[in-house]
Amino acid sequence: MSKQELAVLGQSDDTGACCPGLLTAPLDEDQAADLAKVFKALGDPVRLRLLSMIASRSGGEVCVCDLTPAFDLSQPTISHHLKLLRQAGLIDCERRGTWVYYWLVPETTDRLAGILTRPAGESLPERTASAGAAS
Repeated sequence: MSKQELAVLGQSDDTGACCPGLLTAPLDEDQAADLAKVFKALGDPVRLRLLSMIASRSGGEVCVCDLTPAFDLSQPTISHHLKLLRQAGLIDCERRGTWVYYWLVPETTDRLAGILTRPAGESLPERTASAGAAS
C-alpha cells in the first residue's frame, strides 16, 4: 500500500456525495479514484479479516486487544492496517484509557453495496457473443 492518504468515500469537495451505481451511469474520474482507494484498502487479506472481525462483533465494537491475537503479526503492523481502514472510512475508533475500540462505519459499506448492486427488478443487458468465442 502506498503512503498516500486514503480519501473517505463520498467525502470530497464536490457536492453529490455519492457515486452512481455501476449499471446506471459511468463513474467519473474522481469517483473512480475515490472508489479505487477504498477497494485498495479492502484488497489486503489482513485488512479484510480485520474489517470482518469488527463488523461481525456482537455489540458493534471491538477492542484492539481482541483483534491482535488473531494474527501472527506484530501490534504495530495491526495498527497500521487499522489506520488504513480508518483512512478509507470503513471503520472508526475511540481511545478509552490504554485501549482503542473500533467499529464499522455502515454508511461506507452501504455506499459500496449500492454502487455494486443493480437496481431492483432490472435485468442485466444481453451479452453478445464476441468474435472468436468458443461455441
